[in-house]
Amino acid sequence: MPYFIHKIMPPKLPVFVEVHEKFKDAKLKAREMRQQQAETEDYTVKITFAKDQTEAEELILTPREPQVKREDD
Repeated sequence: MPYFIHKIMPPKLPVFVEVHEKFKDAKLKAREMRQQQAETEDYTVKITFAKDQTEAEELILTPREPQVKREDD
């Protein structure tokens, strides 16, 4: 499955950027985009692992439950 890169514009609107077959390539592109982002630009860069672009956007838009922190006994 490929890795999809999206810009997440407020209020959580995914804008497709590109797709990569290897995580390493997607990670490098996302890192490059974050470094080039101007302070005045208001978006987040996300990488999503999905079978197609529709599933990737659904994953982005689906609310996630907060992780519960557990203390060791």
